[in-house]
Amino acid sequence: MPQVMEFKLPDLGEGLTEAEIVRWLVSVGDVVAIDQPVVEVETAKAMVEVPCPYGGVVTARFGEEGTELPVGAPLITVAVGASSLPEAPAAQAAEAEGSGNVPRPLIGYGEDHSRPARRRRVRPVTAAVSAPVVVAPAAPAAPVVAVVSAGPVPVISPLVRKLAKDGGVDLRALKGSGPEGLILRADVEAALAALRAPEPAPAAPVAPAVAAQGERIPLKGVRGAVAEKLSRSRREIPDATCWVDADATELMAARAAMNAVGGPKISVLALLARICTAALAKYPELNSTVDLAAKEIVRLPSVHLGFAAQTERGLVVPVVRDAQHRNPESLSAEFARLTELARAGKLAPADLTGGTFTLNNYGVFGVDGSTPIINHPEAAMLGVGRIIDKPWVHEGQLAVRKVVQLSLTFDHRVCDGGTAGGFLRYVADCVESPAVLLRSL
Repeated sequence: MPQVMEFKLPDLGEGLTEAEIVRWLVSVGDVVAIDQPVVEVETAKAMVEVPCPYGGVVTARFGEEGTELPVGAPLITVAVGASSLPEAPAAQAAEAEGSGNVPRPLIGYGEDHSRPARRRRVRPVTAAVSAPVVVAPAAPAAPVVAVVSAGPVPVISPLVRKLAKDGGVDLRALKGSGPEGLILRADVEAALAALRAPEPAPAAPVAPAVAAQGERIPLKGVRGAVAEKLSRSRREIPDATCWVDADATELMAARAAMNAVGGPKISVLALLARICTAALAKYPELNSTVDLAAKEIVRLPSVHLGFAAQTERGLVVPVVRDAQHRNPESLSAEFARLTELARAGKLAPADLTGGTFTLNNYGVFGVDGSTPIINHPEAAMLGVGRIIDKPWVHEGQLAVRKVVQLSLTFDHRVCDGGTAGGFLRYVADCVESPAVLLRSL
């Protein structure tokens, strides 16, 4: 007798509590193998293909494409066992049957793999699955009000609870549109809309008034995550900014010479990153974070270098791990790899978290200067403007040189202006004379 295993939206790590279904990769009735991706979801950080830990026949899907589900909500159910499989290639059927009743742990969702895997509860069924299960419908546009129940409220997401509390919605009076009556964000938002809706007036059509309100764009996904991150940075971090113009002629000449000998090309961003890691070795105060609860400044042993990348989904900051151990060639390759993944929307949550210092090259947008907002909970960000020809006094003579503006925004709690100025001056000296960097290696 087959068993129906329920696969729920897993914890994708880094505090993510919900995800939006972008594309289903399987249909009801399909045979799936262990760890086969079954759905593509979008979180506030990245697009992720979610693999199923069970092998068998898909008997139900929960949620249409575009539906937002909380972590822990059912995604699909799978009938496990040879008797539940339709006619299929023998190898695929054998793989599905071999999954048994014990699911394998999912990889890459942010859990600590040094700990023993948690047991997942298996829910046996009382009868064999004899017919396909219809896909669960999407959330309705308006809430269904039920009689207030004294039992537990079927809510998983803490965000849904907070939304209801802030809006004065009694969750006990809602009938959820999710699986088994689960109350989703859409249910609470519909209830809030119903509460706020004005009484209809017997007047002429109000189309012009509605149009005058302008377009409303939901602050969610990447845009919502960026908004929350930057707002928190402004609330918590007393930042200050210093900047300097630097003659980058010698740096550009050094790059041209390195690329002229053949082999992988070295990017300007990679050279600036190498300079940053050397500067952080001299000024470790800026590779730190502030622990408010403990009232401590935590200096970090490794440089996990974030870099700002603009994509169609918005601004993301991929992270190069242990950048202090990489040479310019390795940095160039890693920047290229992460940028390609970012533009394709294929970055994993782990690629977007854990940074200790950020390099922001806004010069690619054709601007000279900016005052960067620190990427919380880091302590500093270096901004780089465009490198352009400008008049410059060189060796006592007025000349046309390649000039760049560098700006450093730093957390004034971790250091004073002298340290920040020393860091920025060292970076500028390396840009103007790359031999300075060679002396520090």
